[in-house]
Amino acid sequence: MSFETIRLEHVGPVAKIVLNRPERLNACPPGMAVEISDALSMLGDARAVLLTGEGRAFCSGADLAAAGARSITGGAGSYKALTEAYNPLILKLSRLPVPVVVAVNGPAAGVGCSLALSGDFTFAAKSAYFLQAFVNIGLVPDGGSTWILPRLIGKARAVQMMMLGERIGAEQAEDWGLIYKAVDDAALQDEALALATRLANGPTVALGTLRQNLARALESDLATTLLIEAEGQRKAGDSADAAEGIAAFLEKRKTQFSGH
Repeated sequence: MSFETIRLEHVGPVAKIVLNRPERLNACPPGMAVEISDALSMLGDARAVLLTGEGRAFCSGADLAAAGARSITGGAGSYKALTEAYNPLILKLSRLPVPVVVAVNGPAAGVGCSLALSGDFTFAAKSAYFLQAFVNIGLVPDGGSTWILPRLIGKARAVQMMMLGERIGAEQAEDWGLIYKAVDDAALQDEALALATRLANGPTVALGTLRQNLARALESDLATTLLIEAEGQRKAGDSADAAEGIAAFLEKRKTQFSGH
């Protein structure tokens, strides 16, 4: 399948999705969100996903300057774009059965900020920044921002980002716990790919179940979470990787997980 706004590459066991509208700072019209969703359905044998941007930006947000079919006009247009394109993408990323690493190579604004924070591990180049730009143009945060940000950095800092609409640099984002790691620009892609590859070589059933359990636990009480964990442990315990992990432990050798 060919794409207009992204690239899908397979680097060993990692599926790398690159936002590819550098001339527009990878601004994301609804069609790009749909293409990313399509790419996530084409992972094949990939056991991890790496999401990044082409050029000097990660994603500058929804494309408010787009014309024709790519345009988002008025409240009704925004609602349609969110419910039919952006929201399904965020949900799909949260429910993937494999780990997701994000390499933020430049500005991540608006819905691009939500996309940047949708992975399990978010790296950011030290020149990059995160921006909840909505208030600056009279809009409200979307793309799951009001759910994601308070859970990552607490209400006070989430309010700061959303109501003041100011840039949060990569190193400040790391200090806040908004992202996993700020790295030198030149090292970004290598470090992100190295971690994605490490995860891809891990126990995929356990990692996928773990990320789904975490998402459910955020909405559950302790008793429910304990049951979710037990159900997850039953699933992981029946996997070939669990059998391999136990055998390797007993035999005092390195594990060789197959992802099954």
